Amino acid sequence: MALAPVQLVLGEEELLVERAVEEIVAQARAADPAAELRRYRTTDLSPGELAESLSPSLFAEARVIVLMAAHEAGKDLAAAIVTQAADPAEGIVLVVQHVGGARNKALADALRKGGAAVTTCEKVTRYEERADFVRSEVRRTGGKIAPAAVGALIEAVGNDLRELAAAAGQLVADTGGSVDEKAVRRYHRGRAEASGFAVADKVVAGDRAGALEALRWAQVLGVPSVLVADALADAMRTLAKVGSAGRGDPNRLAGTLGMPPWKIRKAQQQVRSWRPEALAEAFAAAAEVNADVKGVAADADYALERAVLRMCAARERRA
Repeated sequence: MALAPVQLVLGEEELLVERAVEEIVAQARAADPAAELRRYRTTDLSPGELAESLSPSLFAEARVIVLMAAHEAGKDLAAAIVTQAADPAEGIVLVVQHVGGARNKALADALRKGGAAVTTCEKVTRYEERADFVRSEVRRTGGKIAPAAVGALIEAVGNDLRELAAAAGQLVADTGGSVDEKAVRRYHRGRAEASGFAVADKVVAGDRAGALEALRWAQVLGVPSVLVADALADAMRTLAKVGSAGRGDPNRLAGTLGMPPWKIRKAQQQVRSWRPEALAEAFAAAAEVNADVKGVAADADYALERAVLRMCAARERRA
């Protein structure tokens, strides 16, 4: 299938935008290995320079012109892009990258209306979308991943797509292509255990020694106190929300509670070990330490340790 001469890459997810542009260039060079690539930021171009870059050469050499940040183009340049895109010279592929949204929306709309091929690269914000991305990354690098490993990888690495992609590729290479939860925990143990969420997980589980060890590792490795305190508060909020929702189907509760099903399922198991009074006391400790690490306490590290001990003690007390 021939590559359309005008390509609109629409969206603000940087990694996906980069890959979309790379794929277009690869397709152009598959048709003509000598195709020249030129990249421009629209704010650095004048209408005249744009016209010159898109003008046909004497020998009609193939060329890919990439205009980055087209949403930043001024009125005259935006009009010139639309004009040039209406009649591109033979052998030239024009790639226009636009973040979408209201800024310079007329430019994107005009290119779309003019027949440009559109690749969307919308920001990935929902857990389900990140999980889909992880699964596709593992497949992309020739591997397969167990369902439980997807959540474990996101928990260990975070939400940044670039880091998730790198981690997925590394895991596939290191495991021979079959990624399970144990492999994720093994290869990302240091990072996961140094995070605030690891401290919170130990607290929720009632593992006093493990919580203190994870807290000290986090402090040694420079994890900001605010992040640890936020993780403790998030863990208590999650238990409270899931506990009040009852024992419903996690998949059905996901939309109501605004959490991924795996997180609800995990919290449903954890909250059984917490009496309402214990949860209320731990919630109060989390709120207090959030204030402490933001300037109320003289020693944020001590405040965190005290909060961890207080929360673990609350869970251990029986009615």
